[in-house]
Amino acid sequence: MPYLEPQSMPLTIPTIDDVRRAEGVIRSHVSPVPLIRSYSLEKELRLPASRRVWLKDYGWTPVGSFKLLGALNWMASNLARIGDRPVAAHSSGNFASGISYAGMRFERRVIVVMPESAPRVKFNLTQSFGAEIRTYNITRDHETGERDSLTKEIATQKRAIQASPYDDPHVIAGNGVGGLEIVSQLHQENRGLSHFFCQVSGGGLMAGHALAIADAFPRARQIGVEPEGAADFRQSLAEGSRVRWPQPKSICDGLLSYDVGEHNWPILRQYVQQSIAMPDISTQQAMKWLYETHGLRTEPSGAIATAALLSGLVQFDGEGDVVVVISGRNVDDEAFRNWIAGA
Repeated sequence: MPYLEPQSMPLTIPTIDDVRRAEGVIRSHVSPVPLIRSYSLEKELRLPASRRVWLKDYGWTPVGSFKLLGALNWMASNLARIGDRPVAAHSSGNFASGISYAGMRFERRVIVVMPESAPRVKFNLTQSFGAEIRTYNITRDHETGERDSLTKEIATQKRAIQASPYDDPHVIAGNGVGGLEIVSQLHQENRGLSHFFCQVSGGGLMAGHALAIADAFPRARQIGVEPEGAADFRQSLAEGSRVRWPQPKSICDGLLSYDVGEHNWPILRQYVQQSIAMPDISTQQAMKWLYETHGLRTEPSGAIATAALLSGLVQFDGEGDVVVVISGRNVDDEAFRNWIAGA
């Protein structure tokens, strides 16, 4: 695996204070995503009656995923720089709808670059909020780099401001507001936290949440989860340096970044104690379990953290509750039914 050299310019790494500042931005647009207690997971994990398991289901948001949080904070923080220029971004689909929603709220034009194979539901959501979409062939992108080149071309031709779906301090801080919501509800319930399971791809979701979780529950074990076919974070943790995964492959279309973002890496390295890479069949089984047990229809990326929870790879020793993130629900009906049928 190739190593990634850090950029020469100093990075602005977000802090818990940045997350707290982002909370006011987020609250003016969307309400907190509630924690839902899973009695079934408590039984499945054989936890004592004193401990609970909670689902943090971002499918509840108006764009069906967590990506809205970072997109809103990024847009609000860059309004002066954007002015009357458009915003350009690339996305597997969920950030596309998130930045499109933010553009609608702040009355800014948005152009997104998406894989032509992205789920139809993600195309429809993105278009419903007013964004323009350009597509590329993801199967050859690892060789051609057309995703990034097309995004840069739009930025040049349209004088657009580029937004990163994960490697940006404003995006990380916005995502971290979801972590503050977790902390707030656990405190309201007078609960502690022993384990936190969260998806990792580019790292924007996990990094933002890690700041909030570590601040409130410094002894909690934070566990990042990614597909076996895109396990660059696990490799990076093992080698102590960011590693680029040459050709990510998985049914988890939202977890196929080539590497963890530079702004995310210092946070993840400091606060995430463990990385678990799950095979796609385990993710399919978790999708089926969530559907049959809780009536939740999730996209593969949304269910993979639950797959890790159910895998038996983690010992749930100690005291405190367990929180698992469902990062999104945006999946086409036919694909969903095929995946759970094959589980």
